Amino acid sequence: MTNIHHTIDYVELGVGGTLAETRAFYEQAFGWAFNDYGPAYAAIRWSTGDGEVGGLNAAREGGRGGPLVLLYSDDLDATVAAVQAAGGAVVEAPYEFPGGRRFHFTDPAGNELGVWAAR
Repeated sequence: MTNIHHTIDYVELGVGGTLAETRAFYEQAFGWAFNDYGPAYAAIRWSTGDGEVGGLNAAREGGRGGPLVLLYSDDLDATVAAVQAAGGAVVEAPYEFPGGRRFHFTDPAGNELGVWAAR
């Protein structure tokens, strides 16, 4: 994985006391893999397994209102179902916008993320 000047390089989510639960949510809903760095931090591996793109930090509390992280989906309706099956809460149902469709959810720590699809 190459780091690129002036691009988003890493996203860290505060999870407070819900590290195990929040990690399990992302593993189940999106198939993410993690590198553990002690009992209070799990780094999110890049999809190729080469490098890391973010982390779950138990030393910080989660919650809505921070920067919004958006994920991409090839099948938005299937992603909504996966988020709900993993224990996430849909806080904005899928809606149309000029570039496609998207929805917002919160993870077990209360972090709000969005997912979008081209259509």
